[in-house]
Amino acid sequence: MRYTLLDNQKDAVLLVARILMVILFVWGGWGKLIGFSGTVAMTTGLSLPIPTVAAIVVVVVEFFVGIAVAIGFLTRPLALLLAAYTLATAFIGHHYWTMTGDAHVANMINFYKNVSITGGFLLLCITGPGKYSVDRK
Repeated sequence: MRYTLLDNQKDAVLLVARILMVILFVWGGWGKLIGFSGTVAMTTGLSLPIPTVAAIVVVVVEFFVGIAVAIGFLTRPLALLLAAYTLATAFIGHHYWTMTGDAHVANMINFYKNVSITGGFLLLCITGPGKYSVDRK
């Protein structure tokens, strides 16, 4: 049985899905860009090597790559990059297995949220951006 309910709206749904998937990244990346010293402090606190470079990578991936995916520019490779980035941040920033109490629960939720978002980016990588994208021009 074919699912035809949204077949004729596939490209519009892909546009909305791209935007919804990156809202969190663009919003968070913007905050990290305008509060860059705080972003460096965050990467330092996570014991990332070369914290300033790590902070630059975080801003570029979250803000600029997020915008690129929203407009559908290099969607497939950038969706794959965001999938890898999101999964990596789950392990780097939400290691709930080392925590107890409220921190354990909050970080477990955020860890699995990241895992779920990773799945969405993998789907976007496979399906592509649809016709409402820079890639299709």
